[in-house]
Amino acid sequence: MFDQVERNAVTAIVFDLDGTLVDSAPDIHRSANVALLAEGRPELSIEAITSFIGNGVAVLIRRAMAASGVAGDDVHARMMARFLADYNRAPTELTRCYPAVREALAQLSAKGHRLAVCTNKPEAIARAVLDDLAIGGYFDAVIGGDTTGAHKPDPRPLKAALSALGAPGGLYVGDSETDAETARAGAVPFVLFAEGYRAHSVAEIDPVTSFSDFAELSGIVDSLTDAAAL
Repeated sequence: MFDQVERNAVTAIVFDLDGTLVDSAPDIHRSANVALLAEGRPELSIEAITSFIGNGVAVLIRRAMAASGVAGDDVHARMMARFLADYNRAPTELTRCYPAVREALAQLSAKGHRLAVCTNKPEAIARAVLDDLAIGGYFDAVIGGDTTGAHKPDPRPLKAALSALGAPGGLYVGDSETDAETARAGAVPFVLFAEGYRAHSVAEIDPVTSFSDFAELSGIVDSLTDAAAL
């Protein structure tokens, strides 16, 4: 795929948020269980809730409902409202950046790369999370699940992020099957953070490359940029 990418386009790097830059599953787990308990349903494990992350809040709630044996649009609406009220109250109570994320963003910015976030989380909440964790200043654009009217794996949010950076192309860094599908749909090379919320093996996801430590990312981007110039 890199023979289709201009060298200067690779200076644009778009990141997923949940499971990529931040481990947000503990806060999402808390808020999902608040919504379930209000419906008289038992709490779900963090492993179960984590497996539901990636396609936006509405889908996460549908998956939690299915796992709990409840259904109905009215139940979904109530649970959505309760989830969002609790989550918006404290979106970073338990959420943390993955190790070396801040250092990696600083290195990439210092090398002249322009950075953006593309997430299915609502844009305002995504910006609050980034600012609370003191990494919002590294990003020139934040595209949320409500920014374009489309959700990943639809490629429009990713393309909007690249457009906001003024780039015809670049790299997309994410952690999941949804991110990989988004990158493929948008014809953007995909780099996998292997310590996030994926359900399948690295080989099955088939990224351009993968990494497990953000301390590696700046060097990986250098290598991919050099490869694009060949």
